[in-house]
Amino acid sequence: MPHTDTEITAELIRELLRDQHPDLAGHPLRLGARGWDNQLWRLGDDLAVRLPWATEHADALLRKEHTWVPSLAPLLPLPVPVPQRLGHASARFPRSWTVTTWVPGSPADRAAATRATAADSLAAFLTALHRPAPESAPVSGYGRGGPLADLTEGFERQLASAVEQELIPDPDAVRALWDDAVAAPPWTGPPLWLHGDLHPANILTSEGTFCGVIDFGDLCAGDPACDLAAPWILLPDGALDRFHRAYQPTPDAATLRRARGWALLRAFSGILIGEAGLQGRPGGKPSWGPPAHASLRRLLAADRP
Repeated sequence: MPHTDTEITAELIRELLRDQHPDLAGHPLRLGARGWDNQLWRLGDDLAVRLPWATEHADALLRKEHTWVPSLAPLLPLPVPVPQRLGHASARFPRSWTVTTWVPGSPADRAAATRATAADSLAAFLTALHRPAPESAPVSGYGRGGPLADLTEGFERQLASAVEQELIPDPDAVRALWDDAVAAPPWTGPPLWLHGDLHPANILTSEGTFCGVIDFGDLCAGDPACDLAAPWILLPDGALDRFHRAYQPTPDAATLRRARGWALLRAFSGILIGEAGLQGRPGGKPSWGPPAHASLRRLLAADRP
């Protein structure tokens, strides 16, 4: 990951706040997390500062959140980080940054949902989010929400890597699942709002269920099957049918087939990132492996919709 040349410290952030948002500069400040794109620093009790640090496009994602999330957040039944201020590039820090509300909870890759009622919570969130998006809504630069067939090359690379590392039990079954998902009829409805990146590190838990959703940098419009992959990797065993009963409108068989393909991509990513973490390789996150392996196990064990 191409980290920013500027070292991000508490003093730097305080200087940025003094320059652009001086009313916030006196709040206590402490590091919260270092993600793929941004660093998150907790500001006082109720706010957070997010600064791009590891990818070239991170500040564009923050500006996208600042544009769209404030109008979506009041419609959602789970708390989400709502942008409050936008920081502009300056001599001290050459990139955009934001101040958002703070959402308490533990990332699901470290504290998984264990209660069946988590299915109801996730279904309510996605039912509320999946509404027709305006024509000006962003389109994913990674193909999320688009045709699965466009991602076949990436699937083949991930499959080859997983097979080489002996990380999957039945490559033939995996390929059959993918082929079935790609062959499913396409989405013919209007483009819907999508979170676009519902992996376990982007959803928060408390007392065994979901209590918040974070990181809307991949917010986009498209096929809801992309987000409907989430139950496979986020829910405890036995809760998938409960989710499908609670989500509205009830997904048709074609959407569920496509969702299984998206879930397979999500599982592969988590398995490979988790293994990289176990091996100490850059970008690896050991906590991503267990939920991804569980998701693949569920996908291969289930009957086709």
